[in-house]
This record gives sequence, C-alpha cells and structure tokens, in this order.
Amino acid sequence: MINTDLPTPESCISDAQDVVAIEISAVKTLQQRIGRPFSLACEFMLGCTGRVIVVGMGKSGHIGGKIAATLASTGTPAFFVHPGEASHGDLGMITPADIVLAISYSGETHELLTIIPIVKRMGVKLITMTGRASSTIASESDVVLDISVEREACPLNLAPTASTTITLVLGDAIAVALLRARKFDEQDFALSHPGGALGRRLLLLVSDIMRSESQIPLVSIDATLPEALLEMTSKTLGMTGIINDQQILVGIFTDGDLRRALETSIDIYDVKINQVMTPSPRSVRPDTLAVEVVEMMRNQAINGIFVVDENDTILGALNTHDLFRAGIL
Repeated sequence: MINTDLPTPESCISDAQDVVAIEISAVKTLQQRIGRPFSLACEFMLGCTGRVIVVGMGKSGHIGGKIAATLASTGTPAFFVHPGEASHGDLGMITPADIVLAISYSGETHELLTIIPIVKRMGVKLITMTGRASSTIASESDVVLDISVEREACPLNLAPTASTTITLVLGDAIAVALLRARKFDEQDFALSHPGGALGRRLLLLVSDIMRSESQIPLVSIDATLPEALLEMTSKTLGMTGIINDQQILVGIFTDGDLRRALETSIDIYDVKINQVMTPSPRSVRPDTLAVEVVEMMRNQAINGIFVVDENDTILGALNTHDLFRAGIL
C-alpha cells in the first residue's frame, strides 16, 4: 500500500540533498574511470564515415536520444534508433559505414541482443555503455564504457537515477571531445542551429533583413525638405536617403537632422534637402553580418543605415526595428 502522508518540508529537502550527493559521487567516480576505452571510442567515431547510431531501451533510450541529438548538433552525424523498431524494419537505417553506440545498464537487454548479431555481421563497430563488463552485450563489443554505479539515488536502489545521470554525462564528454577534435567552432554550431539565437547572430546577413525596392525611402538631391519629410513619413524608417542623378547615395536626412534644421532660421517650406542633409553617410554592403551592423549602429549612435553595392548604388535600408524583428537585438 502506498503511504499518502504528506512529507515535511525538511524531509523533502533532506531527500533531495541525498539524491544530489549520490549522483555527484557517481559522476566523480566516472571521472576517475575515463581512460583508454573512452579515447578508443572517440577514435572510432572520428574515423567513422557514416553516422553514430545510438540504441537503448526504456530510460537508456531516453538518454540515448539526448546523446544522439548532442552529437548531431556538435559535428558528429548521429541519430537514435529504437531497438524494438529496429527488429521490425528500422535496422535498414544502419549501414556498414556506421558505428553503433548501445546503452544497456544490465548488458542483457533483449531487444539489443536481437539486433546486435546482425549489426556485427555487417561489420559495424559496436561501442557499449553498460554497468556490467561481463554481460553478453559487453562481450560482443569493440569498446566497453563502464557506467556502473555503487547505488542508484532511488531509495529502493531500483529506478535508474545515478546510472542514467552518468550515462548522460559520459555522452556529453564524448560529444565535447569529438567537437574539439574536429575543431568545431561557433560558425559550425550556427549552421546546425539556424533557428536559434546564435544561428541568427552568426548567419543572418544584411541582405536577409533589409528593406528593398519600393520600401526604400529615397529623394533626389534637388528635392525640397517637405518632399523629403513626406518620403520619410510614408516609408516609416525615420530617415530618407538622398541620391544624385546617377542613383548614388550622397546624403541622408533623419529625425535628428530635422530637429537641427528647426533650430535654424531657414524657411523649412522652401529649403532644398541638400542644404540640411548629412553628406557622405555611413553605409554597409549586403553581405555584412547583421550582428556587425548592430555594433556599428551602437558605436555611431544611429538608428538606421543604407545598404549599397561597391558603386554606392542603393540596394536597401534597415533600422533598429528591422534588427529587433530579426531577433538580432
């Protein structure tokens, strides 16, 4: 019968601290255990011309899925195959060029024992994470990584807790070791995470977010100030570019320029835009990283910028709101 008595706050805290202490101890033991089998596993994976196929049942399968995802996102092609499904057709996902990473604490998981002979017949290298070095699966493996624990954090010493923790830690250790060996850098990481914040910062170009064609606020160098203000208002960028007869950017007029013009004694209804514009404005190329534009705009205290080609012909424009929408700011 399950005891439904509510625990005291003190007992909850004590239980949690005991779990953490047990799992920390297990991780420390794992750290001391890492040696030649670990480096050999890494060598096999680095030399693999296919993918790392991670297999495992139950809690080991859940941990295996995370390990496969971490490997894949850090430069080692990998995916998880459910062993139960493997024996019903999914085994076709595995090729002779692959490596199998099998996770089984007991080393006797039935679903794994069913597919391992076929995997071995294909000539696939088998790396096993197990708590029993003398198990059947371990005996079939090319490399055995020890994930044994003195005890689980579960008070019944039954539920996989400390053992799954160190399996996950060991998987992270492999992923990071391979990452460093491959010289996998931020740019590589961004390419596999294009939807994330880092991916956007390292991959998004000005050309991806700039406003173009009819969205660009532009007036001729012969335009009047009211005409420039109308263009600014209609395009909602807080600025307009001033171009000459060759369509070259020669100036910019912003909200700040308007405030400065109003402080003078000029007739704002009759003055030409070339009298109040800021000449030779800053601009960027379309292949500039958007994150570099953020730094430029901050350093120069500006809110908008034009995009030009090598001949200073205008291609686009953007402001801080465009950078916000793109997730760069």
